[in-house]
Amino acid sequence: MAPLTKALAALRVLARGGGPTLLWRFVLTAGLVGSIGLLPWLSRTDPALTVLKARSADRDPTPETLRAIRDQLGLDDGPSVLLGRWLGGLLHGDAGTSWVSGAQVLPSVVQALGVSLLLVSGALVVAAVTATAVCARTLRLGSRGRLGTRGAGGTATAVLAALPEFLVASVLASVIGVQLGWLPALGWYGPQWMVLPSLALGLPAGAVLGRLLDDLLPGAFAEPWALAAASRGVPPKSVARQAVRRCVPGLLPNLGLFVVGLTGGSVAVEQIFDIPGLGRLTLQAALAQDLPVLQTGTLALVVLAATAGVLARLTARLLIGPALRDGALHSLQRPAPPAPRTLPLLYGALLAAVIGLGLPRDALALDTLARLRAPSPAHPFGTDALGRDVLARVAHGALNTLGTALAVSAAALVAGLLLGLLPRLSGPLADTVSAVPPVLAGLLVTGITGSGPWTPALAVGVVAWSPLAAHTSSLLRQERATTHLAATRALGAGRWYLLRHELLPAVLPPVTRHALLRLPGVALSLAALGFLGLGAQPPSPEWGLLLAENQPYAERAPWAVLFPAAVLALLGALAVTAAGGVRLPRRRGRTDSPAGPSPGDRVVPAPRRRPNRTDALLAPVPTPTTEER
Repeated sequence: MAPLTKALAALRVLARGGGPTLLWRFVLTAGLVGSIGLLPWLSRTDPALTVLKARSADRDPTPETLRAIRDQLGLDDGPSVLLGRWLGGLLHGDAGTSWVSGAQVLPSVVQALGVSLLLVSGALVVAAVTATAVCARTLRLGSRGRLGTRGAGGTATAVLAALPEFLVASVLASVIGVQLGWLPALGWYGPQWMVLPSLALGLPAGAVLGRLLDDLLPGAFAEPWALAAASRGVPPKSVARQAVRRCVPGLLPNLGLFVVGLTGGSVAVEQIFDIPGLGRLTLQAALAQDLPVLQTGTLALVVLAATAGVLARLTARLLIGPALRDGALHSLQRPAPPAPRTLPLLYGALLAAVIGLGLPRDALALDTLARLRAPSPAHPFGTDALGRDVLARVAHGALNTLGTALAVSAAALVAGLLLGLLPRLSGPLADTVSAVPPVLAGLLVTGITGSGPWTPALAVGVVAWSPLAAHTSSLLRQERATTHLAATRALGAGRWYLLRHELLPAVLPPVTRHALLRLPGVALSLAALGFLGLGAQPPSPEWGLLLAENQPYAERAPWAVLFPAAVLALLGALAVTAAGGVRLPRRRGRTDSPAGPSPGDRVVPAPRRRPNRTDALLAPVPTPTTEER
């Protein structure tokens, strides 16, 4: 009965003030579904022509044929009438029929959702194992009180997190599925068909989650309970288990976003392995402008996102609810600022060397006699299917790709921090945004703003802030419940003082490291949207275009794929290792040694300054001496 009572109490807490939040979530969902209903008209294309091409690409688009399709689908009635019909049928359990296949929409969407959820469950198992492996060293040293001996690391994790999912899927399918024949590579017929796609989705996601957890663990092991447990001889396994339990609530919002993002965003993996999931179904409906399927699939993703968000917040309250209510938590800030590393300099020098060697070369020069040549002194990275120098294309593509990715990541960091400070506003918004597949976001942005060089950047920026906002909100919620913040507030500190001197110094470093960890993924998403026709077009040397163009030749010329992927992984290693050195200046009044100066040390008095009102309130009260009494 105790767990049930706690669950009911947590639900009551979540229900308080839930009316405005529920209304805001409903407005967001209605706006998203309404925008999708306007997609053909926003993109200024003839939906009848698009549906005809999806039904039969060989059929001539005569005026009579297009008129018949318009009459059949009721396109002349306008988007508002079509949306009203779809909503009216949805209230009675009927989502209409597909404009392309003529099949019932609701059963196909439910079946595709079930396939995607089964795939995501396997990917989450892989992600959990990967995250455990990433944090194993920190858990082992921290549970034994030897965390200070941990050296710099994380390169392998950064490389794994930077690898694109479709590249991992292609390598697994071609090597393990085709060449070795250990596991099936195509189809969806049983548990064996789940292994390779689950690995392709779970390995990068587990690397990201593992890095986020590894960033919180040092603060948990420095808390008084961990120090007391170690001094009393508590088994290290128990200490490690409680440290993970202490850090998990800060990761639950991002875990919910991962579930929704993998469900709708695993389009490339589902395409490669021929999996009839919801992401693939939504992509095909978006390209064919099959509005009933697209609207129903997006609505299913939004409902899934809302459910995952509520469950994440409920689980967090069940784990640390009393401490949140009583303000009894300790800060999960790192016990000491991370030491500067030399690895970022090494990775940065390697990346700069690759770009510097490739820039003098011509990235567009064709040589049909040098197609798919192996690496040589003349072509250090080999050539592609058109005889173009891969090193030159990687170097020239780095300028636009890295510059745009840095700008989008910086904007996403600022937006994530600002919106994370307003969790009731950003929570439903982040859940709704995470439910939109990147391809659909690109199509919507293109329809509203038109196609241009900044269209991919705007499309990626629309969704890139949501995990950072969720991370900020979760850390902020726990930081507000710390004992030192309650004491500072009791001494008279105002909201702005707490925000500047307590909350932001605790939240900004881990969220910044999180943003740097996602920098390679942002760079790849930008180029992937360009490959889909929403931005840069061939022969532009975008990194995503390089990987997608050379992927069909991976068996004959693996260097054409491996070298661009290696440079992308190098960018990931640079971003993650550089994130380890991000830290804020020390606060005034803190010393490195809590024990104070030794008797032989010369004490230099601090310069006098005029204290403000808040500093006066926070100053310690002197204890009267015996004579004064």
